[in-house]
Amino acid sequence: MFRQIDPQFWVAPQIDGDAVRAAAAQGIGFIVNNRPDGEEPDAPQSAAIAEAAAAAGLGFAYIPVGHGGFSRPQIDALADVIRNAQAPVLAYCRSGTRSTNLWALTSAVLGKDADSIITQAANGGYDISHLRAMVQSLAVAGGGD
Repeated sequence: MFRQIDPQFWVAPQIDGDAVRAAAAQGIGFIVNNRPDGEEPDAPQSAAIAEAAAAAGLGFAYIPVGHGGFSRPQIDALADVIRNAQAPVLAYCRSGTRSTNLWALTSAVLGKDADSIITQAANGGYDISHLRAMVQSLAVAGGGD
């Protein structure tokens, strides 16, 4: 269910309380919800996952990414999580794609090169080659936290 993108970052499709407990057992230390509340009303919403994360001793952040795309505040929020997490991070959305895309943009801001970002995403099962120009642009800009 969880796909490793890099040593400290994993992605998943929509999770529930059982998946939170499984993530904790696997050594995940932080959960990031990239799925906007209400996107699918029957899916567990962020408050339920935050509660399950707290019960499992995990950190939690709600960084919703709608279908309108990505913003610098979302990238900066994920960068803060990645920099400060003491254990691997698991991010989720409907399929894992938005979480992987946000990780890619954030990784560029944090100094990774575009080729390694695209390769790591592909190794995790996600083709993000369509983001190459944006990733390169963020990497060239030096991120500028």
